[in-house]
Amino acid sequence: MKHYLQFNDLTADEYAHIFARAAEIKRKFKAYEKYHPLADRTLAMIFEKASTRTRVSFEAGMYQLGGSVVHLTTEGSQLGRAEPIEDSAKVISRMVDLVMIRTYEQTKIEAFASCSRVPVINGLTNEFHPCQILADIFTFIEHRGDKSQSGNLTDCLKGRTVAWVGDGNNMANTWLQAAALLGFKVNVSTPSGYEIDPKVLGHLGLKSRADCYAFYSDPIKACEGADLVTTDVWTSMGFEAENEKRKAAFANWCVDARLMKAAKPEALFMHCLPAHRGEEVSAEVIDGPQSVVWDEAENRMHVQKALMEYLLLGKVS
Repeated sequence: MKHYLQFNDLTADEYAHIFARAAEIKRKFKAYEKYHPLADRTLAMIFEKASTRTRVSFEAGMYQLGGSVVHLTTEGSQLGRAEPIEDSAKVISRMVDLVMIRTYEQTKIEAFASCSRVPVINGLTNEFHPCQILADIFTFIEHRGDKSQSGNLTDCLKGRTVAWVGDGNNMANTWLQAAALLGFKVNVSTPSGYEIDPKVLGHLGLKSRADCYAFYSDPIKACEGADLVTTDVWTSMGFEAENEKRKAAFANWCVDARLMKAAKPEALFMHCLPAHRGEEVSAEVIDGPQSVVWDEAENRMHVQKALMEYLLLGKVS
């Protein structure tokens, strides 16, 4: 049994399989071909943080695979009434086949997984967002990969550069994990005081991996020669009290035409959404020809379907 709590919980070969399966599952979806490998399987979704894309993509995806879904929130269950998370895990995992959790601290999902009898998926924590990076990489493969290639789909990432502009948050942390595993580089630019936590780098074993990341105080320098420019909101859930302070600190970290011009002419732009036009990204960029944010959003569903298939059934040809 495998859990998916961080991006590095799977190997490069496993990702190559999942991306290939995501492409085939997406093809079936677009062709209106029924595909129900998870018939009679149940996914429990547990939300401590609010969600739009995570809920819709997992719920619709599980139904499309023939399964069913149970939706839980901390407000509407014993999870919010002081029941130990380990006890909840022991009970819930006896009744379902798969659990997705969207919560705050990574330690919570790790505690749940340690007592779960079924695979647990990280739908988002303060520290990591692996399902989003899974979708982002799949989207890059779709747009910039060799579509005639029948081998490892992650090969098109080797030697590429991703520019991360904005907060040193869970998305940035996960991009670094992906770069170390799949052989590309992340140029990170954050305002002073909002850098990636050095403890996270140490925990991930990345302090000595200068081959897979570089830090820049100037966001334009970070974008120079990039194949992909990506960002996130300046104020993530849980930090709303800092909103005005963050707006001032991040004022020069808006992905606009200047930053995109520094990247390669064929560079893509991505954003995990929701987006605030005029803050972390300009309207001309997110709504422009280099933006693939809508494909990226849809692909959450397809890669998560491939992930759930893999966690429950193993490698399906």
